[in-house]
Amino acid sequence: MGLMENWNFLRILVRILLGLLSIFALVWPVNGLRPLRQRPRSWGDEWLPLGKEEHELGPFSSWNITGTYRGNWKFLHSSSNSSKFPDFRKSSGNSILELITSPTKITGVHYVQGIIIFHDVFNNEHDVHGAQMRVEGVYIWPFRQLRMVANSGKEGEFGQEDDYLLSNPYHLLGVFSSQVFQESPREKIWKRKHSPIYEMEKRCNIEIAAQVSRTTSRKNDGDDGKYYLEGLMESPSVDDDVDCFSPMLLNATSVNVEVYYNKAVNYTLMVTFISFLQVLLLIRQMEHSNTQSGAAKVSLLMIGHQAIMDAYICLLHLTAGILVESLFNAFATAAFFKFVVFSIFEMRYLLAIWKANRPTSNGDNWEAMRRELSALYSRFYGILLGGILVMYEFHKFLRFILLLLHSFWIPQIITNVVRDSRKPLHPHYILGMTITRMAIPLYVFGCPSNFMRIEPDRNWCTYLALFMGFQACVLLLQHYFGSRCFIPRQILPEKYSYYRRFHQGSNHSIDCVICMTAIDLSQRSNDCMVTPCDHFFHSGCLHRWMDIKMECPTCRRPLPPA
Repeated sequence: MGLMENWNFLRILVRILLGLLSIFALVWPVNGLRPLRQRPRSWGDEWLPLGKEEHELGPFSSWNITGTYRGNWKFLHSSSNSSKFPDFRKSSGNSILELITSPTKITGVHYVQGIIIFHDVFNNEHDVHGAQMRVEGVYIWPFRQLRMVANSGKEGEFGQEDDYLLSNPYHLLGVFSSQVFQESPREKIWKRKHSPIYEMEKRCNIEIAAQVSRTTSRKNDGDDGKYYLEGLMESPSVDDDVDCFSPMLLNATSVNVEVYYNKAVNYTLMVTFISFLQVLLLIRQMEHSNTQSGAAKVSLLMIGHQAIMDAYICLLHLTAGILVESLFNAFATAAFFKFVVFSIFEMRYLLAIWKANRPTSNGDNWEAMRRELSALYSRFYGILLGGILVMYEFHKFLRFILLLLHSFWIPQIITNVVRDSRKPLHPHYILGMTITRMAIPLYVFGCPSNFMRIEPDRNWCTYLALFMGFQACVLLLQHYFGSRCFIPRQILPEKYSYYRRFHQGSNHSIDCVICMTAIDLSQRSNDCMVTPCDHFFHSGCLHRWMDIKMECPTCRRPLPPA
């Protein structure tokens, strides 16, 4: 019996040992991973925070690091010049990473493909402000380690990462804003053969080692759970042991597409609200100048200028909506409201001003009126298309062109001075249009977290605000103190005085044909006004009449400004 008990004990012991060996065999593929290259103290091992997340080495969670990362790059050493690549002179800049991961047959290892875009790499002597590099490697998710090398694939071969780029709204809107605002020309970033980085890939071994972590602080619009990459990029030469350039530090934070969507949608809501306010302001101004005389005081160029601006904004938003399919509804809504503003309200007001400036041609000769109206539409759409060509040819001066586009109050100021117009625009219309017209450019060039990835330009925003504020102040001064209040009287032409002296032949009264009451001519006062054709009216009656028609109520002759 003792022998049998010993034998059973040995069998149980052997089974326990076999069970431990099987468990060890299952864990062995994870613990037995080797680095990509047996190189002591390389790939940034001397500074990577390997012990940073030791508390997470329990039950691992396979993080999906596929996505867009935005960050910075800088050289590890102060001397960043290279004998092989003297163009690499700048010491720091911005970078964007596009990564796509896919699981492999090896447990704990994911295959990684992607593209790294370096901005502000080369000196100003070259037109290329950025460089693109294809990378591939592995992501060892139990240790949060990312190892990549440069992939010098053939030109014209589109892989999975290219499909991801073409469907990523963050990247597409960045390309669109680069095309529109010319921050970095697209053809010089995406054509790798035109970039010095292409030669560097052929002559250098580019290796990237990074540590992946998850951010826990609530920043950037309350977004939590972002991935953070921090690593080192080295590039030893292929021919000799001399490095192509100094080691480069890389850091990047993942971009939450949902937050990006929210920014774009909030922007379109802002544009829609601004368009609604502009419709209300236009209605207020049309009520202020609902008479023929009031409409004739408004500058035709000023309204046409604003209509062309709204047409450009409509086309811009519609193009952005077509480019990014997932945001089409939001951008199409903003484009529709801008289309309503310029095609219905502003064009209608434009026609009313045009008819008020041609009172004799209304209804007399329909053919002549139709020809003039066709000429008006031809000039409008011709200027609209010509402006697009001008902005395309002179895109380097786009900020200056935008300042010129926001000079739409200048024609009204000049018209007021030339015609000596009396209160042509409502003050609410002046202030409201000035503020709403500045909202979109100030968001694009002034907001540091705008969704179009355009660097803020505070100086340009200051110039725009001062320029628009100056125009609005001049219009308000003309409204309250007269159209020629800032011009010295010595250089002004002589004006007709409706309170001029007249020959008083008799002391009997004359009737005012407007109110049909008598005018006492025996006493000279400001209650009596005389037209150039020697007709007498009450002062208040003639003022109200001139607000409607600038012609004599008796003989229908044109009247000079009061």
